[in-house]
Amino acid sequence: MKISPLTSLTTFAATLACVQSFQTASTSRVSSVAPLRSTVSPEVDTSSPTNVTGELLKRDRYVATNRFTVRKGREAKFEQRWATRSSRLASLEGFRYFHLMRRVSLDNELNSGIDPMGETDAFGNYVSFTIWKEKKDFNAWRGGEAFKEAHGGTSLFAFVTTMVSSAMVLQGAPKPAFYDGLLQQSIIPESVPETVDGWRKVDADGTNILPAECFVACNQFFVHPENAVAFEQRWANRTSKLKDCDGFVSFSMLRRDAKAKGHGIAPMGEEEPTYMSCTIWRDRDAFNNWRNGNAFKEAHGATEKKEEGEDVKPPMPLWSKPPEPVFYEGTLVISSTEGA
Repeated sequence: MKISPLTSLTTFAATLACVQSFQTASTSRVSSVAPLRSTVSPEVDTSSPTNVTGELLKRDRYVATNRFTVRKGREAKFEQRWATRSSRLASLEGFRYFHLMRRVSLDNELNSGIDPMGETDAFGNYVSFTIWKEKKDFNAWRGGEAFKEAHGGTSLFAFVTTMVSSAMVLQGAPKPAFYDGLLQQSIIPESVPETVDGWRKVDADGTNILPAECFVACNQFFVHPENAVAFEQRWANRTSKLKDCDGFVSFSMLRRDAKAKGHGIAPMGEEEPTYMSCTIWRDRDAFNNWRNGNAFKEAHGATEKKEEGEDVKPPMPLWSKPPEPVFYEGTLVISSTEGA
């Protein structure tokens, strides 16, 4: 029987998540690998368990996204609009990282810009992804002159109207979504892409899609509010060697900010994930090397063995349905010198 790529990916995500739950719940074993803790606050005591108070984790970063459904064959035109827009994003207070990412399939060749689910996903095939140091920095940008300059208007609504006016490029309106970035892990880049007045200057002809500059692996989780604290605790106390992996750029567990308000922001639907892990890699090869290497096996419990006579069962899942993986190529990368 032939198994479709989508089925295999969904099975991979569900299995990975279940193994994560089993591994993090087992407190009787001692691991030499460090827990997955935020690198934002180096003064944090890492000798004791994280988040023992039963409260939600504190936000390390604030992440603003906008999701677009681009019509088939118009991807290059859409990317050209982003490449040639007027923006001084990199020069703004609190800015840490940006890229525009297009959804891809693991089975596609590099820089293909193709995903079999891209045209059917209700949340689009392109995402603008910006990491801010604090939520107040994002709010200052959204209410300031830099926002007006970048979006050709006086509000987010004006930007949405401008984008939707071109029915030949977009299918439906953009869908903004905002997140608290938890457990932020990032490296300090050896170099950052050059910007001119706060924005990248790249050749975009509107015919060819832009080169891939990073690879992004996400896993979407559907967690009920009553399970949120337990879900975050499992992630906070799981083991990780991400920062030791060649090609690792950034990791964040994104918690949906469902209370965010503003023009163009629709209420969060039940079909939307409440959490999403987001790992940025230098390229697809770096992601594949991690997935096939020892760091992945150690992080996901593949090397653990039950003691003789031990009857250990994995805990019940904390989500309402299996996690859903999604992958992207990132382009137009802009980074602060401190990293994400």
